[in-house]
Amino acid sequence: MYTTTTPDTAHSVTLTGGLVIEDLGVSLTGRRVNVVDDIDLVLHPGEVVGLVGESGSGKTTVGTSLLGYARAGAVISSGKVLLSDCDILKLPWKQVRQLRGAEIAYVPQDPASALNPAIRIGKQIVELQQLRGIGTAESRLQSARDGLAEVGLPNDDEFLRRYVHQLSGGQVQRVALAMAFLPKPKVLVLDEPTTGLDVTTQKLVLDTMAELCRAHGVSALYVTHDLAVVANIADRVAVMYAGQIAELGPKETIFTNPSHPYTRALLDSIPHLSQARDLKGIPGRTPAPGARPGGCRFNDRCSFAIDDCRQQVPALLEVAPGHQVRCIRTDEIGTWDINRGTVPDADPDRKRDIILSVDGLNIFYGRKQVVHDVAFDLAKGEVVALVGESGSGKTTISRCVGGLHKDWTGTLTFEGRELATSARRRSAEDRRRIQYIFQNPYLSLNPRLTVEQIIKRPMELFDLAKGKQATDRVVELMEQVALGPQMLHYQANRLSGGERQRVAIARALAAEPDVMICDEITSALDVSVQGSIVSLLEGLRKDKGISMLFVTHNLALVRSIAARVEILQAGRVVEAGPVVRVMDQPQEDYTRTLLSNSPRID
Repeated sequence: MYTTTTPDTAHSVTLTGGLVIEDLGVSLTGRRVNVVDDIDLVLHPGEVVGLVGESGSGKTTVGTSLLGYARAGAVISSGKVLLSDCDILKLPWKQVRQLRGAEIAYVPQDPASALNPAIRIGKQIVELQQLRGIGTAESRLQSARDGLAEVGLPNDDEFLRRYVHQLSGGQVQRVALAMAFLPKPKVLVLDEPTTGLDVTTQKLVLDTMAELCRAHGVSALYVTHDLAVVANIADRVAVMYAGQIAELGPKETIFTNPSHPYTRALLDSIPHLSQARDLKGIPGRTPAPGARPGGCRFNDRCSFAIDDCRQQVPALLEVAPGHQVRCIRTDEIGTWDINRGTVPDADPDRKRDIILSVDGLNIFYGRKQVVHDVAFDLAKGEVVALVGESGSGKTTISRCVGGLHKDWTGTLTFEGRELATSARRRSAEDRRRIQYIFQNPYLSLNPRLTVEQIIKRPMELFDLAKGKQATDRVVELMEQVALGPQMLHYQANRLSGGERQRVAIARALAAEPDVMICDEITSALDVSVQGSIVSLLEGLRKDKGISMLFVTHNLALVRSIAARVEILQAGRVVEAGPVVRVMDQPQEDYTRTLLSNSPRID
């Protein structure tokens, strides 16, 4: 049992289990530069606390600090992390290692990379128990079976003999959860555990996590940029900006009565399932450690900022029971409406001028057919979304349209002309006019090239511009995607995920395409960057008449960006039509299931 008084609670808190964070600070090694500071937070047993904010806000840094860990180049410089009556930060490293996994468990963003691909699942789940000498081989095997059953996975010998690569993304996440819960930890840190998962798998993982936390009295810190997920899973929400908590309170308060301008700006960037929205990102970017403004750290991006905001450093103060805000103008900025920013849905009856059509598409991987008799079309200046669970065939179809997968039959016509199956067999002009933007900008950009070289490459390849004319065009494209000319000579490894995705979009635009295929291009981005990219794409559609095939599992995003949607299940189109009709009046049970599984805040 531990009793403490913290700014988070403003009164005495008695914890049996749970965790208390007091004045936590992490700084850069050898420099007086804070990465995060002034972090006060209490995690109660059985409670899920969502930790949200843009990329670079310090969320993961706080999460890993609970395990007494700081990344290379950083050090935990101040504060306490109290588990019962024990300060983890003062323990010798050997004792901290004993706590990790057993008392405080961690589920990483990409468990597939954290799990050992050479060890079978059954052995890997009980590895911690084996290393610590807990139980017998038989008891460990039984605990592995029990753990898998608890997260809704098969627990027979065949499944236990599988390797990581033989599991789906959702299965890997649930194996990671089973491993985390097996030692019955007191605290669980989850770092973006559902990023990239389809809505059905995501809901299953989240429901499993929440049930286990409450059943076992585990305190959970859920690190994410997805506010819609937090709205459905968390008990309380802490909003982080530039290394500090900007607002903290019960979930209902944060989503219905946010008091910090930054929280409001984040919520304004979220798409809604029930209504299209004019999505926009927050102007500017999260300042890096050492480059943060004086006074309120949000003042250079805040529409409510006054001179006092630039001079006073605001404290995290309680404005209502359990609700703390770091803003000196809380009482002056008025109320907020969750429905502001809504716009009319795309007109389902507008006249369409077809530019690309797919008919009778059957796709194969070797002898296995994975897509069956798919047909749809795309009009000029229109966005058509391909939506479905993982494995439904969305990306496979888009790759065939882009000429990146050639093992298919059917008809693909572009402006009435039939296209060859592979890009190599298509004319240079057709390749130029149909451009593909990949899901992962970390893998699709050459790390050895500068931004200028990356964007200039299509101009050289298709003989569109050379020399100074090409450089001027690169600068123009960078302005279109909201990247400054100072990044012209940066290599890709100096850019954030959102900036890399903007470079990928600029590279596609450099070819002056008529059709862009966007494959899950916002799935790993925070809501503000997602909003700015969606705004950019919408501007390109309106101003240049570019058509887009938009692959996604995010139905709320589809509502705001697409005019038509194709719902895919197991390689077949099960429902299709204008977005407003499919989402408001779904005809198929599968579509209704996808909609009901989608996280929502409205």
